[in-house]
Amino acid sequence: MKSFYSLPSDRVLQILESRPSGLTEDEVISNQEEYGLNEIRETRGKPLSHRFLISITHPMAILLWIASIMAYIGKLPELTIAIIIVIIINGVFSFWQEYRAERTSKELKKLIPQNARVVREGQEIQIPATEIVPGDILILSEGDKIPADGRIIKNFEILTDESTLTGESRPIHKISHQVASTKFKAIYDVPNLIFSGSNVVSGSGIAVVFATGMKTQFGRLAHLTETISEEPSPLQKELKKVTFTVSTFAVSLGVVIFLTAFSLGIGAAESFLFAIGMIVANVPEGLLPTVTLSLGIGMQRMAKRGAIIKKLSSVETLGCTTVICSDKTGTLTCNEMTVTNIWTRRLNIKVTGTGYIPQGQFISENEDSPIDIRSDIQELLNGGMLCNNARLLPPSDQRKEWSILGDPTEGAILVTAIKAGLDYPPKLNRIALMPFDSKRKRMSVVIERNNNYYSKDNEGNQLKAYVKGAPVELLSLCDSILNENKVVPIEESDRVLIRKQIDIYAKEGLRILGIASKDIKKNTRTLTAEAIEKELTFLGLVAMMDPPRPEVEEAIQKCQNAGIRVIMLTGDYGLTAEVIARRLGIISGQARIVTGDEIEGISDETIQKVLQKENIVFARISPEHKLRIVMALQALNHIVAMTGDGVNDAPALKRADIGVAMGISGTDVAKEAASMIITDDNFASIVSAIEEGRAVYNNIKKFTRYIFASNVPEIVPFIFFALARVPLALNVMQILSIDLGTDMLPALALGAEPAEKDVMNMPPRKREKSLLSRGLLAHAFLFLGTIEALAAMGSYYWMNLINGYGPDSLAQPGNIVYTMASTMTLVGIVMVQVGNVFACRTERSSSLKRNIRINPLLPIGILFEISLIIALVYLPLLQPIFGTAPLLPHHWLFPIIFAPTILLADELRKLIYRRKNLNLLTHDKEENK
Repeated sequence: MKSFYSLPSDRVLQILESRPSGLTEDEVISNQEEYGLNEIRETRGKPLSHRFLISITHPMAILLWIASIMAYIGKLPELTIAIIIVIIINGVFSFWQEYRAERTSKELKKLIPQNARVVREGQEIQIPATEIVPGDILILSEGDKIPADGRIIKNFEILTDESTLTGESRPIHKISHQVASTKFKAIYDVPNLIFSGSNVVSGSGIAVVFATGMKTQFGRLAHLTETISEEPSPLQKELKKVTFTVSTFAVSLGVVIFLTAFSLGIGAAESFLFAIGMIVANVPEGLLPTVTLSLGIGMQRMAKRGAIIKKLSSVETLGCTTVICSDKTGTLTCNEMTVTNIWTRRLNIKVTGTGYIPQGQFISENEDSPIDIRSDIQELLNGGMLCNNARLLPPSDQRKEWSILGDPTEGAILVTAIKAGLDYPPKLNRIALMPFDSKRKRMSVVIERNNNYYSKDNEGNQLKAYVKGAPVELLSLCDSILNENKVVPIEESDRVLIRKQIDIYAKEGLRILGIASKDIKKNTRTLTAEAIEKELTFLGLVAMMDPPRPEVEEAIQKCQNAGIRVIMLTGDYGLTAEVIARRLGIISGQARIVTGDEIEGISDETIQKVLQKENIVFARISPEHKLRIVMALQALNHIVAMTGDGVNDAPALKRADIGVAMGISGTDVAKEAASMIITDDNFASIVSAIEEGRAVYNNIKKFTRYIFASNVPEIVPFIFFALARVPLALNVMQILSIDLGTDMLPALALGAEPAEKDVMNMPPRKREKSLLSRGLLAHAFLFLGTIEALAAMGSYYWMNLINGYGPDSLAQPGNIVYTMASTMTLVGIVMVQVGNVFACRTERSSSLKRNIRINPLLPIGILFEISLIIALVYLPLLQPIFGTAPLLPHHWLFPIIFAPTILLADELRKLIYRRKNLNLLTHDKEENK
């Protein structure tokens, strides 16, 4: 590629075995055989069968498979079938959620343009873009998408937008002549090359193709994305730990029960059956489907708030994000150049409004109210509008918003001119055009004066030139200045003042253009740049920027309140990046701008040291640099979310813990690499998604506590049997009816709890903090579990006592009283779980003050729980399966007492906790405002 831009056009054609008339048909066929189709190879996804297999063979599912095998060995076919059904249903749900999200993202796919115009055998023809081969002569016009990498051989003022590759929307002026081979740091800086995936903003040209498909810069980035492996999410790692912990505990307890029962003289077969019962009682069969459903609910909530999650586990990963690495253009900013300031000799004006909507006001620097548009401003903007090749496009059926066609800086000037009340499009004839070039750094037009438009100040001067360009260079060509609609000689003090204003705007990160004019006699024959661009009248300055999105500043403040660091990664210049970062609150005080050149020369360890400092902005960086930064943050134990919309962002998007692509402006490669797509391109949607992610994790803790609490009363009957020969108060099918029946919907309701008010005022959870923390286990097993065990065994003994059986002579299996006592045990657990579901709604604040209406699923879950236990007790079809017997109405009074008992006991615990932590007393007030 290096030789292509440093060689003359005819030599490039010779190397590629092409010519201005294009390739022959035989050459096209030969090149297609050698180079293949011009398409980006998609990453081969895992087969559907393989992906479904993964969804039913992860660690928690494997634990359930083992439980089902043990149930089968223990001759409990009903339990075996029930557990397998749970695994299959959970796997199908998880697979379907991710498959549907992936299909949604793939509907947006438009990797390269469908057709392209080429010259072959001397004829211009239109062909599918996939059929382009190296050596093809490519014809480019305004608005075209460029389908391959090429070398420009003819140039008619062509400008391209390479933001999909570089991340920056500044239009690039292209040339056709050769350039020095050592002049450019990055391949995208070479002005005589074009790249697949970019667009022609204005002008036209002809190029010879030298790279197609995966050999293009676009394809190289896509390949880099493919080579990056995905890391397990924090939740996946956590569930693996939970599975190991639960498995170890369940198996160990099962072994202890087996040995204890066997040592007490119970037969080996019966002791093994009891051990299986103990293991089944300790395996939270309902935890896996509840986690999956909770993540699914979180996914749906995020979709309503503008975030499509492609992978279920990513929902929770968002909740523990510690760093957001954000691209600037199009993510933090609007990607719509906007004039913010205008300077004339007597006025320094601020212009309101953002984007391409032609609405705004002009406010003087010394005044707070809008000013009347004076003639000097009108003449300045009139010159900017006439010396302009852009077009402003109003909303239409195809476009919902105002947009521009052409250079964004010129489009911004058009919008400002319309804000000032100037007629658009102008009804004046352009006589001559001297286009912008990088040496002159300016553009000039000559227009025919219209006496209806201009005052008759000079009868002989019927032509007028307007010049627009770099302000310092333009100022040196001026000998006069417009002052209150009069042309006066320019003084040295004027030049000092103008240069000072240019410096002020530059320090604010604004892009600055100067505009000048010149009256020309109609009989002037030489309308060249050399003849026109001298003895000019300086009209003023126009300063502009790509403004920050209006909602981003508040979103970043929320991130900072939540302990989430935002780091800007941009390909733009350091000064511009610093100004935007300051305006948004990303940095404050003394900041350090780290450039791509610096990153290139330092090790990964040094990058980690840089990242440990505050107020860092990365500028002029490449895709490889972004990837190294993400990996360095992960090495520092951060959970990294990477936002972006360009192809250049794709490798880092895939490597990050959460890749966030923009749905509207994002390229398809970026969307494919990301794990989340923001459908409205709104940075604030990321914060909303993080809030939902935190709520999901908190909810997982809530229903884990709820589910584990019921494990204790399921275990105790086996302990009583093994140690005291108390008849089993609960059989295995009754345990299953709790874990996979009555507990399921209430647990799912806890998984649907809205976020608590202060969720975004808390720091992210640490990566090493376990879901099964000591506090959670102590609360679930020792506090809530103990109360539930008292309720269960209390109900069992109470039924024996009211039927004449004492503690030393309990009813034995085969006796109706024994069956009723076992039923009472089951009812006692279910009733106390009704109170427990309310207790688990909050961790610190009062559950009694949390409105039940904010979670419609909660009353449904409780109603289902009560309805199911009634069915188990009274339906004759279910009684023999679950070993239950009908109860009399007054029998229910004893277990029902435990529902408010556990709730009030936990309320007392929370009150004591809050009293010891006075800083949390305001939590209840905030929660219930």
